[in-house]
Amino acid sequence: MLYERTAISKKPKQLIKKEIKELRESDKLTPDLVFRDPYFLNFLGLKNTFSEKNLEDAILSELESFILELGQGFSFVERQKRMVIDGEDFKLDLLFYHRKLKRLVAIDLKLGKFKAAYKGQMELYLRLLEKNEMQAGEHTPIGLILCAEGNKEQIELLQLSKAGIKVAEYLTELPSKKLLQQKLHQAIEISKKQIENKE
Repeated sequence: MLYERTAISKKPKQLIKKEIKELRESDKLTPDLVFRDPYFLNFLGLKNTFSEKNLEDAILSELESFILELGQGFSFVERQKRMVIDGEDFKLDLLFYHRKLKRLVAIDLKLGKFKAAYKGQMELYLRLLEKNEMQAGEHTPIGLILCAEGNKEQIELLQLSKAGIKVAEYLTELPSKKLLQQKLHQAIEISKKQIENKE
């Protein structure tokens, strides 16, 4: 899936190259290298209309495949983690732990587009996890909001990375053959120009 993911990635090529170079040189894994965007959840078998609960149920029934899609180092901790704040119940969809990052990873599942209000909800979860769940030697928990669609400008303006929050889209169906062909042709053209410039 690496080609498909890279082909539709929203990250600039230079940023991708920089991240890979830093990993090679320092062998240090960062959250930016761990989290992907988008996530391909086509193995869940969800079509057109489904609820957040359907999405969560499908993920848990296909937990092994979901963890493989998340990437290496993730361990499942809990589903529907109950949190009581000011006498009010909150439930975090999924809680994971990342062994190499040494931190809890809160995952909130959302249908539709990203909304600015999701940041506040995730910050609340992260601060409570930091206060009540963090163990000695662990780093501050981080959050991943999985949405069907991002709102790029809102995400950028909210400076989510400063709050330890990542936003990624999920796709329940693979990109079309036409899009992949288009991206393949672009990649070939870029490679040809790079080869010409080196000669």
